[in-house]
Amino acid sequence: MTGELAALWALAVSAFTSATLLPGTSEAVLAGLHAARAADPLALLAVASLANTAGSAVNWLLGRLVTRFRDRSWFPASPAQIARAEGWYARYGLWSLLLSWVPIIGDPLTVVAGILRVPFPVFLVIVGLAKTARYAFVLGLASLL
Repeated sequence: MTGELAALWALAVSAFTSATLLPGTSEAVLAGLHAARAADPLALLAVASLANTAGSAVNWLLGRLVTRFRDRSWFPASPAQIARAEGWYARYGLWSLLLSWVPIIGDPLTVVAGILRVPFPVFLVIVGLAKTARYAFVLGLASLL
């Protein structure tokens, strides 16, 4: 495996786990790989965005399929986080998914999108745009430093 491919795989794993409630530091990994010139910036942006969106899709699927387990300790969002996210939905609707990149509230928002049966194609477009914009910002900032 080439160095560039290994770097992209590491970024994919970090970005995917960062979209779930598993620990991840995808922004730092992205900035570090960009600073090290480990791969083309567009490849870094594409991999981070796609993997992070895929992680959010897992959250959507969990919300869609396992709502009857939402009070269990292993569920990917606490009852308080779900209640807060449902409040965002009640107030802002689908556009609250533009906040899916925000730490602490973003992951529960994507679970709640599944619980509330947001159509998956709509979910993917909004979340994908939000995640890509965040990573583009991180890359832009890393380029300045």
